[in-house]
Amino acid sequence: MNSFSFPLIDTHTHLCDSVFDHDRSDILMRARSAGIERVISVSEDLADARRNLGLAHQFSLIKPAAGLYPSNLDIDKALQLCDFIRQEQTNLIAIGEVGLDYWIVKEEPQRQIQKHIFSLFIELSIDLDLPLNVHSRSAGKHAISMLLDKGAKKVQLHAFDGKTGVALPAVEAGYYFSIPPSVIRSRQKRKLVKALPLSSLLLETDSPVLGPVPNERNEPANITFALDAVSEIKKVNKTEIVEKIYYNTKSLYGDLEL
Repeated sequence: MNSFSFPLIDTHTHLCDSVFDHDRSDILMRARSAGIERVISVSEDLADARRNLGLAHQFSLIKPAAGLYPSNLDIDKALQLCDFIRQEQTNLIAIGEVGLDYWIVKEEPQRQIQKHIFSLFIELSIDLDLPLNVHSRSAGKHAISMLLDKGAKKVQLHAFDGKTGVALPAVEAGYYFSIPPSVIRSRQKRKLVKALPLSSLLLETDSPVLGPVPNERNEPANITFALDAVSEIKKVNKTEIVEKIYYNTKSLYGDLEL
């Protein structure tokens, strides 16, 4: 366990990924040893979403989310996932991950489909009062613009790769930005942490990617690298960081049954 008075919460992982199948229990034991009390596991498709629900029954640390990865441009699959989320809304902590990805999707007609699918999930989030766990690679300005235009209220922008100026309207709207362990090797993410108020920050790992070492499998216990970096960049002691980020997370996701 950690020495802090407040728990750590990993707000964006892919614990349903098959890369964890052989040692998921050990990974969660290490997470708990690092002081993590909850791990939000996002989905990339309907199969992931169903698996997350099963894992949440098996492991108390896991809180399940359901979403469709932005590179999936199948509107029928998006509608199926929307139906699933409506059916399972009381068992889900968030809608995610969903959003835009202009790094993968480069052609304008396909981007319009992507925007339409993202709109469906934003509207569903508002309707069900479920937070959005948002992917916005190379599309931060566009994702934030859509969220603001549609009146989204509960938003986490995970591993945001845009400029600080693009992020500021989202900060003003009360959205949150989650910081992964890769912040220790990312100039852009370090600049983001420095510029944004602590009141807008969360912690994540995006396991199994975005770890402290490139191309090595990441896991929730590595959230301490993100914590250390935020403390160093903000010049605020880790005890204060943990407390503030815990309350930020609680503000967005509720008490997570802690």
